[in-house]
Amino acid sequence: MLKILVVDDHAIVRSGLVMLLNGKHDMEVVGEAAAGEEGIQAARMLMPDVVLMDLSMPPGMDGLTATEKLKQLMPDMAILILTMHDDDEYLFRAIHVGASGYILKSAPHEELLTAIRSVAAGNAYLYPTATKRLMNEYMERMKSGENVGPYESLSEREKEVLGRIAKGFSNKEIAEQLVISVKTVESHKSNVMEKLGLKTRPELVKYAAKKGLLNFE
Repeated sequence: MLKILVVDDHAIVRSGLVMLLNGKHDMEVVGEAAAGEEGIQAARMLMPDVVLMDLSMPPGMDGLTATEKLKQLMPDMAILILTMHDDDEYLFRAIHVGASGYILKSAPHEELLTAIRSVAAGNAYLYPTATKRLMNEYMERMKSGENVGPYESLSEREKEVLGRIAKGFSNKEIAEQLVISVKTVESHKSNVMEKLGLKTRPELVKYAAKKGLLNFE
């Protein structure tokens, strides 16, 4: 039985959701809240499997702020944004603060039930048109280079240096192999460590092993 907390400032909306969800064999509404702060307190006390969170809840704390604070307190809590806002800005902000899913109040009941079960199982859920927009945004960022991963951001020379360091070669040996100065090797090493967010040689070796670089020739 999935335990659900409904957070929405409209009593009629809450009542409708309670009636819908309690009518399902695998769902139970364990609590209701009319504002963000109240929702956080209820979630901490009731420990629901899923929080259905509205975005606009004036006055007081809105749904985005409540979601962010709740995720900080309870990182594993599944929060499904249920809103009237079919808006990219709200969608991206909801994802940024840690929401598990985003669905519109205009969605069919079966889609809402699917979304609840999905986020409860640890998956993410976005309504179909939002998924398409998100993918388009991702592709645009890929084209502009914004979403390049840490390893892909390394130059070919930096990758060569990384592979050789991981295999245990000294800076002098790497300099001789690549026909560059020791100072240049040290500079490449420093750049690699910074780009990959690594602090020590063991961390670097472990990273290289995951990338399959220890067989580098």
